Amino acid sequence: MRRYCLIALLLWCGTASAQEKLIFSDDFTKPLDTKVWISEIEPKPDAVSTVSTKNGALVLDTKGGVTVWLNKLLKGNIQIEYDRVVLVDSGKNDRLSDFNQFWMATDPANANLFTRNGKFEAYDNLQLYYVGMGGNTNKTTRFRKYLVNGTKPVIKEYLDAPHLLQAGKTYHIKIIVNKGATSYWVNGECFFDHADPQLLTSGYFGFRSTWSRQEVRHLRVWQLD
Repeated sequence: MRRYCLIALLLWCGTASAQEKLIFSDDFTKPLDTKVWISEIEPKPDAVSTVSTKNGALVLDTKGGVTVWLNKLLKGNIQIEYDRVVLVDSGKNDRLSDFNQFWMATDPANANLFTRNGKFEAYDNLQLYYVGMGGNTNKTTRFRKYLVNGTKPVIKEYLDAPHLLQAGKTYHIKIIVNKGATSYWVNGECFFDHADPQLLTSGYFGFRSTWSRQEVRHLRVWQLD
């Protein structure tokens, strides 16, 4: 694992010049553009759940599950970067859990990906990569690949505190799909990498959470080709 993380870092460094091709960015300084960002929010009785922008952040404040999709098909070698924090203080939906993300997501049965209601189980029949940081009320951090047959095997899992969440801490996330592999980086550390013989090279990116209040800032998407 450590050896491949080093290889992944060297490959990333080798493509540094290609990162000049910025293909999307959002600093969330304007009201949320619902054509660019597709929010799927799980309905919960007597709950107030919202996705909005505030003070230069995308805010996910929900009692149930939520996925916020970037409505842009990503292809080939890409890098996604953003800052993200889980807020735990006075909010009604505050809970330290489920700092999650989907990438290279497609629906094998439907050309339109954006048809779901925000419940986590509703995404089981997609094909994608997934990282759930601090899942199960901040007990697990897992990397999965969702397969066409409806299974979603855990490729790697952490249970130790350094790989779980801290309330109010800003995490700089980097997701790379490049040269036959995908990797997930947190504050410069490679948490997960996967040299995938059936690499997913086309799909959509989405922020995912369940019952929490989180902020996302400074999203950048780079084409590495």
